[in-house]
Amino acid sequence: MDFNGLRQMDSEYIAGTYARFPVAIVDGKGAVCHGIGGEEYIDFTSGIGVNSLGFCDDDWVAAVSRQAGTICHMSNLYYTAPNVQLAKNLCERTGCKKVFFANSGAEANEGIIKAARKYSADKYGEGRNEIITLVNSFHGRTITTLAATGQEVFHKNFGPFTGGFVHALANDIGDLKAKVSDKTCGILIEMIQGEGGVIPLQKAFTHAVAALCAEHDILLMVDEVQTGMGRTGTLLACEQFGLKPDLVSLAKGLGGGLPIGAVLLYAKCEKTFGYGDHGTTFGGNPIVCAGANVVLDKLTDTLLADVQRKSKLIFDAVGKMPHVKSVSGLGLMIGVEFDTLAGRDVVNKCLDAGIIFLTAKTKLRMLPPLTITEEQIQKGLNVLSNILTNWED
Repeated sequence: MDFNGLRQMDSEYIAGTYARFPVAIVDGKGAVCHGIGGEEYIDFTSGIGVNSLGFCDDDWVAAVSRQAGTICHMSNLYYTAPNVQLAKNLCERTGCKKVFFANSGAEANEGIIKAARKYSADKYGEGRNEIITLVNSFHGRTITTLAATGQEVFHKNFGPFTGGFVHALANDIGDLKAKVSDKTCGILIEMIQGEGGVIPLQKAFTHAVAALCAEHDILLMVDEVQTGMGRTGTLLACEQFGLKPDLVSLAKGLGGGLPIGAVLLYAKCEKTFGYGDHGTTFGGNPIVCAGANVVLDKLTDTLLADVQRKSKLIFDAVGKMPHVKSVSGLGLMIGVEFDTLAGRDVVNKCLDAGIIFLTAKTKLRMLPPLTITEEQIQKGLNVLSNILTNWED
């Protein structure tokens, strides 16, 4: 089937919820992939931060294939080794005490929301159930995580939403303190507001939030769906901010290409979930967990240091390019703001030249595989620089 045929079939049978770029990807290796017509691309998206090891890492493919030929699914009513091993690895690497596996970032955020409310109900009784999130945040597409999301653009046409969420201004501790009440059980933050435009929180603000949580026994909840699993140059982004959270959500890069979410429960919350309090059919699937174990094993100190080094290379180069107003982010989670240019227009021109970028609001966004080579980075940046230098409306 050629591209036009595929696009027509997509239009006929798939709900039109995505404004797709005009490319169909058929295969890939590392940071390089190919379109249906044989076109070659360097990928700076990793499937929106999912393919942390790039396309088809040999060890990941072997582990997933081996598990698929052994036990593909059994449900959580029985024990399987891959998810137990993954939970052990996550606890040892992050300092959390228990893990609950889900299937996506939204589900992981649902999990930490339930855990926060259950912790407070167990300790203080009913009624202490509000969670403060930040304006411009994004936490998922379910009705509850949309309610948690602090962007009105996502709230149209889907009400009524789950109650119990209050939105405070990011980096404004005065506004956040004003929103705290005797109903507050948790404060949920992203270290970098990814869908909000790749905007990091200020370290002083996050420390003030942590102190506020400690003072009032409010749970510090961190959404690391996009920032976690080495994306920012440490296993969790909150490490670079010096935070010790009570609950963390993971997804995206954890599976290396397969769907997974994880709720990390730290000391305060390790006994919050009991029998029947939460559940899922597919969470902890053996195939997905087999792949995730490879991802975690490969996130060594050397690879994380490489992420930071590659990040500096990109920040330094892009900051000097024409039309670039600012470069934001951390590690290999980078947003590029232009003076008068729309990010999507720049992304489209780069796509025509064989480089795949993303957008975040008006910005160009980069989420390349953590394993992308310096040579591939340089090729992509050369294309971006040439396009910006020779821009014509």
